[in-house]
Amino acid sequence: MHSLVSPPASPSALHGVRVVEMGQLIAGPFCGKTLGEFGADVIKIEAPDAGDPLRNWRLIQDGTSVWWQVQSRNKRSVALDLRQAEGQDLARRLIAEADVLVESFRPGTLEGWGMGPEALHALNPGLVMLRISGYGQTGPYRDLPGFGAIGEAMGGLRHLTGEPGRVPVRVGVSIGDTLAALHGTIGVLMALYHRKVNGGQGQVIDVALHEAVFNVMESLIPEYSAFGVVREAAGSALPGIAPSNAYPCQDGWVLVAGNGDSIFKRLMDTIGRPDLGQAPDLANNTGRVARVDEIDAAIGAWSAQRRVQQVLDALAAARVPAGKVYTAKDIAEDPHYRARDMLLSQQTRDGHTLEVPGIVPKLSLTPGTVRSSAPGLGDDTDAVLAEAGLSAAQVALLRSKGVVR
Repeated sequence: MHSLVSPPASPSALHGVRVVEMGQLIAGPFCGKTLGEFGADVIKIEAPDAGDPLRNWRLIQDGTSVWWQVQSRNKRSVALDLRQAEGQDLARRLIAEADVLVESFRPGTLEGWGMGPEALHALNPGLVMLRISGYGQTGPYRDLPGFGAIGEAMGGLRHLTGEPGRVPVRVGVSIGDTLAALHGTIGVLMALYHRKVNGGQGQVIDVALHEAVFNVMESLIPEYSAFGVVREAAGSALPGIAPSNAYPCQDGWVLVAGNGDSIFKRLMDTIGRPDLGQAPDLANNTGRVARVDEIDAAIGAWSAQRRVQQVLDALAAARVPAGKVYTAKDIAEDPHYRARDMLLSQQTRDGHTLEVPGIVPKLSLTPGTVRSSAPGLGDDTDAVLAEAGLSAAQVALLRSKGVVR
């Protein structure tokens, strides 16, 4: 166990909350990660043979993905075969004592094991059950396989990413999965609050990947409803808001958000174009949008003659929001990240030291903490099952049958 953050003076925000996590890869486990960082006891059920596939995704250090080290910190691993009846019985035993169940199976999987909402609520009436799937638990697409990338496409995001007329591109991270996880986390917290203040009943939270993406798509549908307008890809620009774009420098790119009325005037003064800053038709956003190509060209001509840091210094002095496009190296070397504890040193169970992301959001009285490093497969099987009332002999028998590891 490796503590990275000083323990809070008061109990953690989710102290006493027990979560059983039955998801794998990204969406469900990211929710479990977030709950665990704020004090929940997260018991992760994994298949005994190989565990969560995320253990082997992307870059591997001594047989384990470094991504896993972040996604699964503060969790306890129980290796349990849910395909066997005895494994399902053990899962029910753990769920009976849990506050929250997180699952991301295809709809109908839990029902096929006799573990649907009705059965689990009969066992544990207060259970908050988060179900994350591609298309939700109802509707004509419910049985189709769905990953985050498909949710991004159906939610409308992929159509807007990329350059006009070019192939749609992905954001670069699994944004569909993490959006679903964050919506699921919000749902869990609301359901726990409801249970506490309104009578003690649990409920089901149904999160579809594409709906989580769609929920952050701003005015996409109202614009289509009111005007028949289909928003299109616009590269690095923010359509309908000007100026807000990426501009070339001698050694990279700078993002500039000069779309506030007073900010725009300061920006034009800084780039030596007070004529644009004082133009009556550019005093508001509507006028600037009409002449956005001209404005972008003026900013780009100015920035192209300077290095990134020169542009940032000049715009900071003028109080114009601007920033460079960060790489992982930039983040790792940035003093602001370190000043806000967004880069932490984490010890893995294999003895390595990794720099990992800190915790968001930051609570003043009950901040999130990293209390333990990510577990090996089945590291906590014996301890968790002992807490559930099984003897060492019973666990040994189950292990001999391949039910647990």
